[in-house]
Amino acid sequence: MFLLAVAVGSVWVPLPDTLRVLGGADPSDPRWSVVITQVRLPRAATAALAGAALGVAGLQMQTLFGNPLADPYSLGVSAGASLGVALVVTGAGGSAGAFTAGALGTGRVGVVAAGALGAAVVLAAVLLLARWVRSIVTLLVIGVLVGAAVFSFIGLLLTWTAPQRAIQYWTWQLGSYSGVSPGDLVVLAPAVGLGLTVGIASMKPLNALLLGENYARTLGVRVRRLRSVTLLGASLLAGSVTAFCGPVSFLGIAVPHLARRLLDTADHRALLPGCALAGAVVSLFCSIVTQMPGTDLTLPVNIVTSLIGAPIVIAVLLRASSAVARTV
Repeated sequence: MFLLAVAVGSVWVPLPDTLRVLGGADPSDPRWSVVITQVRLPRAATAALAGAALGVAGLQMQTLFGNPLADPYSLGVSAGASLGVALVVTGAGGSAGAFTAGALGTGRVGVVAAGALGAAVVLAAVLLLARWVRSIVTLLVIGVLVGAAVFSFIGLLLTWTAPQRAIQYWTWQLGSYSGVSPGDLVVLAPAVGLGLTVGIASMKPLNALLLGENYARTLGVRVRRLRSVTLLGASLLAGSVTAFCGPVSFLGIAVPHLARRLLDTADHRALLPGCALAGAVVSLFCSIVTQMPGTDLTLPVNIVTSLIGAPIVIAVLLRASSAVARTV
């Protein structure tokens, strides 16, 4: 799938030439080298990293909350990143936005920095609440409410801003893998790697959590510490992807269910790498579709991920309902 993502686009690059460029050799046409190294290779790498990150983060959140519809953005990380970007985009519309735009800039770097900063602020607030709130369900509800309130405030900001600025924000909201440069990958890849490392370290405690917090405590799991570490890892994965690509929807919900279906297990020792691999494959496929191969058209990532992810989630819900009906 990675090779296809590099070879397929508005113009098809022959697979032998693709392999030559990836191997450091010269292709038959010098143009292929520029197309692959400067455009398609960063895009494919971004898609693979984003899919792996959101798949693992979704699995962590669904296990932590015991909710099959939980996703990496359930605690408002996406809302925080969106608020940061909205303040930069609408910088001329208010004092807070003007300060943010002046400090971070209004270009690509400013948008990425604002998204990361907004996600970090929300993450800090969630981790603080996690120390006080005993019920994980209450924490989930608080996160959803905070996200709704933040998005309402963003809507208010956009109402007062110029139409072209609002369009810039909504374009970011639709998601894209194409804007990530090789320099951006130097930051994105280590951030995703660190988040995945946190996920790997928590596989066994998450297995114990599947049978409930009380059972996990009897096995010696420090549930509050596990909760904080899991929230930190999932938010790092989701926040880094959102900062560079925008809030990519549905992958975090759909990929864990797809991995469970394919592997037929709830063991995180198999599911976590399975979610990383399945997430990368699905995300790369979505990246190929967004390029509308053979045409000059490009679709936003979220349109494709929603079309693919929504049927998976609906199928999971229908299957769960049928299982309950048979039990009754």
